[in-house]
Amino acid sequence: MKAILGIAAVLAVVTKCAALPIKRASSIPITDTVILNFALTLEHLEVAFYQEGLAKFDEAAFEAAGLPPFARGRFEQISVNEQTHERVLTEILGPNATQACTYSFPLSDPKAFAAMSAIFEGVGTAAYTGAANLLSDPTHVTEAASILATEARQAAWVESAVNKENPWSTPFETPLDMNQAFSLAAGFIVSCPSTNPVLPAMAFPVLNVTSPSYAAGDILTLSFNRTAAGAAPSNESTQLFLSLLTGLGKIFLPVYNAGGDNWSTTLPEGLKGTVYALVTNSNMTATDSDTVAGVAALQFPFNSQAPENS
Repeated sequence: MKAILGIAAVLAVVTKCAALPIKRASSIPITDTVILNFALTLEHLEVAFYQEGLAKFDEAAFEAAGLPPFARGRFEQISVNEQTHERVLTEILGPNATQACTYSFPLSDPKAFAAMSAIFEGVGTAAYTGAANLLSDPTHVTEAASILATEARQAAWVESAVNKENPWSTPFETPLDMNQAFSLAAGFIVSCPSTNPVLPAMAFPVLNVTSPSYAAGDILTLSFNRTAAGAAPSNESTQLFLSLLTGLGKIFLPVYNAGGDNWSTTLPEGLKGTVYALVTNSNMTATDSDTVAGVAALQFPFNSQAPENS
């Protein structure tokens, strides 16, 4: 079992500077324009990612990497979908639309491209799910739901047909709020136009999964700085928790210091698919104000014969 975002070296490096290129403010009102601009921020990133990856890796590169022969063509279709999402959101927002930024993606080969595609599609799905209750205009709700459904279909296809993993996790998608989703995406953003509108989003201090592999029931090792800028308050006597977001539920696991920024916890049984992890100073809630570090994405594959729990 693996840590995807947590590919760990990839995001351990890039998320240390996350959120710096984005103008942000926590006190601005959450309007439909703000929510749609946040969605557009993610769509800009996805468009740039697919364009760069497909320009870098041709059909022969996909074949040499051992990916299915149909994979690149489907990724081209996903790229067109993301460009359409980008265009439609830009048209809805008009002069208020945020502009694309400059990005950096660690694309070493087509398999890395496919793994990162699964990350972006999963984060997009979770972000749209988390923002659904913040939209007030019924037309915008329908538009966002339509994009959400396509992102979810794309995520399922990449994970199952290309990466040979499970196409879904629990019976419910895990919703991520803006800061949680932004923490998973912002490390790929290098710089943005100074004219872009302010967004009420910030990235949490980085959470690294240092276990080379893990499974339910294993000890999971972590690295994070509980006193980093932006971390929720804690001191040496504060019990911290690894908060696992899975479907519509949360699981809180006590974490124990192993010296310095090194920590550990024991994973429970029964985890499936993608589980988002935060370190919090509470075992009751996993809100932004409780979060010490995050977000990491943990993957717990399950086979096609495994019964799902309702």
